[in-house]
Amino acid sequence: SYSPPQLTNKIRNSYLNTIMSLWSAATFVLTAIAAPSDGDAFVTNARRPAKTSSSLFASPSIGIFFGTSTGSTEEAAHLISAEFGDVASEPIEIDEVQGSVAAEFAKFDALVVGTPTWNTGADVERSGVGWDEIYYSEMQELNIAGKKVAVFGLGDSVSYAENYADGTGELHDVFESLGCKMIGYTSPEGYQHEESKAIRGESFCGLLLDAVNEEELTEDRVKNWVANLLGEGILEGNDAVAAAPATSPPPQVEEAATVVFEDQALAEEIIAEVKKTRSGFVAHYNPRTDKTMWISTEGHSSYVTSGAPGYE
Repeated sequence: SYSPPQLTNKIRNSYLNTIMSLWSAATFVLTAIAAPSDGDAFVTNARRPAKTSSSLFASPSIGIFFGTSTGSTEEAAHLISAEFGDVASEPIEIDEVQGSVAAEFAKFDALVVGTPTWNTGADVERSGVGWDEIYYSEMQELNIAGKKVAVFGLGDSVSYAENYADGTGELHDVFESLGCKMIGYTSPEGYQHEESKAIRGESFCGLLLDAVNEEELTEDRVKNWVANLLGEGILEGNDAVAAAPATSPPPQVEEAATVVFEDQALAEEIIAEVKKTRSGFVAHYNPRTDKTMWISTEGHSSYVTSGAPGYE
């Protein structure tokens, strides 16, 4: 076996006078083995800033989760994690925790989650990575209402100017539909895009990055965003409330039954449009919470209503 470069250097520096003549050949061999032949082994890590740490034993309170295809979103996740320091976890790829998402999310008081956009123009499942596999299945079983969540996403604001980072909007909406407290909205000023499904009101629903055309802006955007999240109280206690145990069976929906909605006027408008055109909004019903998330087909708006969709 061989010692890592730092251990070899310590040995060489500490015992140089006594072992140089005896182990010079071995030292040469060990040094040659420890050094990567093409530099790749250490170049990747060198690109990622080291995390600062004030405690060796404190558990991170912020979980960093991401999905990636080419690695750009992972690089952004590492930058964000490093900027937070020891209060945040090392980035965790969502593909690696499928089947145990609830347990993984429960380890943290707040979440920072990121995605690319690959299924450009799609109404749903726009990420093209592991998030699509759990949005409307495993995640619908989560009990994370009140947990603080911030989203980030990557896209190409020039080649896909009309669909810039669309997947980030869906990531935001799914967590919001679960009752999470969404934070980390940013201004779209200074970006080159024309349209994006990640816009909510006049803001991006999180941090959007462009590693293709604006890579030089990434570091400052990350620093400013993390500072804003800290200012918004991401490290402060969340508003999660333990769900009360079910005391009655799920309601039986009859053909003539009236569904109770949180916003009756809005619900009637949505239902009327869907009944008439079978388009406009896509419904995603969560039987555990008995709520329906309506996502507009253009992705610019979403609404949550109580009860099943009610238009079948």
